[in-house]
Amino acid sequence: MARSMRAEHIFKSEFRFGLGGVPLGNEFEVVTDEEAEATLQASWDAGVRYFDVSPWYGLGLAERRFGRFLHRQPRDSYLLSTKVGKLLKASPHNRGAALFPYANSPNNVVFDYSADGIRRSIEDSLQRLGIDRIDVVFVHDLSPDNTLLPRPWTEEFEVALNGAFPALSKMRDEGTIRAWGVGVNTPEPILRVIRESDPDVCLLASQYSLVDHVNALENVFPAAREHGVGFVVGSSLNAGFIAGSPRYNYGDRRWDIPPAAIAKRDKLRSIADQYGVDLRTAALQFSAAPDVALALIVGAHTTEQALANATAMTTTVPPAFWNELKRQGLIAAEAPVPNALELA
Repeated sequence: MARSMRAEHIFKSEFRFGLGGVPLGNEFEVVTDEEAEATLQASWDAGVRYFDVSPWYGLGLAERRFGRFLHRQPRDSYLLSTKVGKLLKASPHNRGAALFPYANSPNNVVFDYSADGIRRSIEDSLQRLGIDRIDVVFVHDLSPDNTLLPRPWTEEFEVALNGAFPALSKMRDEGTIRAWGVGVNTPEPILRVIRESDPDVCLLASQYSLVDHVNALENVFPAAREHGVGFVVGSSLNAGFIAGSPRYNYGDRRWDIPPAAIAKRDKLRSIADQYGVDLRTAALQFSAAPDVALALIVGAHTTEQALANATAMTTTVPPAFWNELKRQGLIAAEAPVPNALELA
């Protein structure tokens, strides 16, 4: 039996659409501080009031940039999520250039899913951000696709199960944070944390898009409904792939795009052209449509992208387009189709 989502009261209408922090951590290319500031300002001016970031993005760079902008805004006017599980330690002998070649970071990363580790991570993030509190905390990349973990993900999960998870629940219950969950690119950790702990909201990255959504619909969403857990949906464009990027999702093999994904994107493009629909717009709205989707986050690294993202969420996509996708089997018959959001 479905339960009401425990984090629903946090994600008010003005926080349903957010800016993701990956591009402003110089994940894909060099973005200057001035360009990052302009992107944040354009997002704010367009009505965006939810911001998601992580120590991992640029090994501290994205948090510093977000903080530089957000500490000038009234704290109660925006929602902020960041991530734990990866501590940053500066060193003259660091792997920053190997991990984030465009970020110019002096930091190494140390994975730590213990209670002490996540408390340290939150304190470090607060200092980089220059703000007094974090609303939502995601335990980051505790997942089988994380090849940088020092031991199998299942062993790290056991550490979190006895360390990070209960510590975050205690912080939530004491009012230090408002909600927590995991932020991962694969379903297994989400299903486990839902069943074995008490998260509020999880970051569902690279798992619910026009290209890939069936497993989430059939397995992840029913489990979430049963336990009252909602989702922030990320990477609805599969790391830009649906919008035309030459990569698919994240990781070392992101350039090795599955031929089936390319073929599906081509079919989606053809139907979008037939109905006069911008495929990127449709993809964003599709990922925000499920009842368990509390918010959608989308990255941007230019003012043009920031404005396009916001515009996409308020653009009407004709019902006939969605009907045609279902008729041709390109989206699941049971997949909810969207209505445009209203940004504050």
